[in-house]
Amino acid sequence: MAKMIKIWEKYYMVFLKGLGGTLWISAVVVALGTVLGMLVALMHMGKLKPLRALAEAYIEVLRGTPVLLQLYFFWIVLPKLVPFELSDTGCILVALIINASAYISEIIRAGIGAVDAGQWEAARSVGLSEKNVMTRIILPQAVKNILPALGNEFISTVKGTSLASVFFVGELMTSYKSVQSATFLALQSLTIVGIIYFLLNFVLSRLLRVLERRLMASD
Repeated sequence: MAKMIKIWEKYYMVFLKGLGGTLWISAVVVALGTVLGMLVALMHMGKLKPLRALAEAYIEVLRGTPVLLQLYFFWIVLPKLVPFELSDTGCILVALIINASAYISEIIRAGIGAVDAGQWEAARSVGLSEKNVMTRIILPQAVKNILPALGNEFISTVKGTSLASVFFVGELMTSYKSVQSATFLALQSLTIVGIIYFLLNFVLSRLLRVLERRLMASD
């Protein structure tokens, strides 16, 4: 315990910087993953068979392969495909966004499916186009349905960013590696990081519960 306190007193800024990195990576991944996931979900639910097949294959491949494998794939392949220089952090961000979009697309699809089908028919009966039905009636209700699940995805993303430390992207587990290499106290440094992860996810889960209660009360 004494060694942990000393490590924290000397390297707390390193850990806090890693925490900041974890939070911004998670926020970017969930935000952009939601946008991409929405597009994939609409493709999956659309009437065009080629787009439906493409969306289904996209989801199955990403959900059926390990995240770490995907990170390595994009880290190796992506810099060769784009006509500009892409940092390791950029490659890992793209990989995490694409991975998250596959899971978020299923969340969105479930949220849209949970909206009463009769509302589609009622909206069409008053002359609304499918686009207007989706954007003005279905999606607002679906968003309310998926917010709790989307929050859980955010918590999962926070924990999943730890894999980025393999590529020394600036987040909490990378902070652990830096402190451990400077102090040679692996267990103490790892314990500090574990406590930070626990506290962060504990706070986020409690905030999600408050949000869910408010959504239920509004119903």
